Amino acid sequence: MSFLLAAGAAVAPAAAAAQSVTITIPPIKVSEYHKPYVAVWLEPAAGGPARTLAVWYDIKKGGNEPGTKWLADLRTWWRKGGRSLKLPANGVSGATRAPGAYRIPLPANLAPGAYTLHVEAAREEGGRELVSMPLAIPAPKGRASGKSELGAVTIVAR
Repeated sequence: MSFLLAAGAAVAPAAAAAQSVTITIPPIKVSEYHKPYVAVWLEPAAGGPARTLAVWYDIKKGGNEPGTKWLADLRTWWRKGGRSLKLPANGVSGATRAPGAYRIPLPANLAPGAYTLHVEAAREEGGRELVSMPLAIPAPKGRASGKSELGAVTIVAR
């Protein structure tokens, strides 16, 4: 897909803007349930810096043990760039979510190419899970599923 020039600036194709990721947090029947911390990020398949799309954590918890304290439990995301992300990050940070399906738009300015989409969840008194799937821009599509902390992860049209 080619780029258009408008007033001397490159305008990225809108293919990625018409797509989003749907993440399902399944209900888990346990005596003490805590909403999971979740991180969603993209990495170029050929290597390069990670780009965080969303991070859901206890944004209101403060004091000696702020909600950001347990973000390191999202181990893979934390190592890939989470520790250097200044939080809260506008358009990226959000509160933890209850079981259900949640849609996150893919960035409109993603360059055409191959990526890997990662979704990681960690829950207090629970487990930890990472779901990864290939993603091709400009025609992203796909589906993967977790086994415990995450349900279906799907690339869908808006």
